[in-house]
Amino acid sequence: MFWQKSIAVNILMGLFALYFIVIFLGIGVGGFYILKKEIPNQDPLNIVNGIMLFYVMGDLIFRYLMQKLPVMNVKPLLILNIRKSTLVNYILSKSIFSFFNVISLFFYIPFSIILMKEGYPASNVLSWLTALLLIVVSSNFLNFLINKSNIAFGVLVVILGGIMALQQFEIYNFSQNSVTIFSSFYDNWIYVLVPALIVVVLYILNVKNLNTQLFLDDAVQVKTKEAATADLSFVDKLGDLAPFIKNDMRLIWRNKRTKMVFLMSFLFLFYAVIFFSDKTYEEKMPAFLIFASLFVTGGFAINFGQFIPAWDSEYYKMIMSQNIRYRKFLESKWLLMCVVTFVLYILSIPYIYYGIDKFLMITAGAIFNIGFNTLFLLFAGSFNRKRIDLQASGFGNTQGTSATQFLIILPLMGLPMLLFWVFNKFVGFNAGIIAIATVGILGLVLKNYLMDLIEKKYIRDKYATIHAFNQKK
Repeated sequence: MFWQKSIAVNILMGLFALYFIVIFLGIGVGGFYILKKEIPNQDPLNIVNGIMLFYVMGDLIFRYLMQKLPVMNVKPLLILNIRKSTLVNYILSKSIFSFFNVISLFFYIPFSIILMKEGYPASNVLSWLTALLLIVVSSNFLNFLINKSNIAFGVLVVILGGIMALQQFEIYNFSQNSVTIFSSFYDNWIYVLVPALIVVVLYILNVKNLNTQLFLDDAVQVKTKEAATADLSFVDKLGDLAPFIKNDMRLIWRNKRTKMVFLMSFLFLFYAVIFFSDKTYEEKMPAFLIFASLFVTGGFAINFGQFIPAWDSEYYKMIMSQNIRYRKFLESKWLLMCVVTFVLYILSIPYIYYGIDKFLMITAGAIFNIGFNTLFLLFAGSFNRKRIDLQASGFGNTQGTSATQFLIILPLMGLPMLLFWVFNKFVGFNAGIIAIATVGILGLVLKNYLMDLIEKKYIRDKYATIHAFNQKK
């Protein structure tokens, strides 16, 4: 039934979309005046042009992770007297009206109107706006081509990360290149033909790509694909946990949703840059630095852990019928989250650049993630009754999501922020860091006792969970 789906999730997703619309609209309307006030000696348009290169690349990564490609059931239409080109053009034209394209308009159009209101030549502004709209469409069509390529995703992340690093350490000024590129669209309309040509080329490539996929044989014949295997013998040293760890490693890499969760955890490594680079947070809202620090190392644990044991929902009944201890099943999940969290912590060492105090925050956050959050996520998972389709996209997809996922964020993030705020305000910075780390260490000390309680909860709810996972809707 439709109403069996979480109405609360749909409402929250709608509010999430509305939030971004309001933010983009607010920046579009007030951005010019804010920049004029804060940086009076620079042209606001040049400032915006200076960050557009970073925005475009970030938008591509965001699309890869979040944007759903337009889904259309073409099987019944393939036997009708409808030209294949008509179907292809419909699919491509439909994608132009994606939320990820429309959201940019709430910034570009109001900002362009403000520019004209402030005396900028209308013809130049419209030329600049046209180029930006064409770039949005180009990003949309490019996402069609690279959406299933992990290599393309990796290249984008490396390029954007490299550009940001070179810019941050003042090795090379990419902002100036960005200003040159996007100012050319404003100065001379002839350069608008470049993004227009890119749109045409990408559209043609997509037409050719889709034409190769719209065949009746492909629609009625199920394709089989030999599973790729990897040598996971190094895990055998973990003893009884090894079979479960291997199963989780295969599950993560062979399925779209889990693979995306894994890749996203490495993107969260850069999350704290936003907060650490802004002195406002350090001076007025230091607790938000803890929020960012937790995400640096906890991206995988939070995103993977909140759906335990739903990741195994397709074969959960089979697992529960085996002669295995539930404790081993749970400990394998715990160990996997801890190992990835530790790896992310090692990769976060370059944050020392922002100061030893910031790195201490990340260290305390890592201890808290390993000692408290992993165990709490396992406990919260015992309330999870939503089945997950592993082949579905992991982003923009609310399947398997319930109110539980939103409620567990409160202690995961709220508790360490509250601890730091209280101790930092009344005792000092070091006391706040120690308080967070102490909770994590206590979790590790009491791990066996807490795991016993968690195991009993899972065993008590085993049959209710099996029944829930057997429901197809």
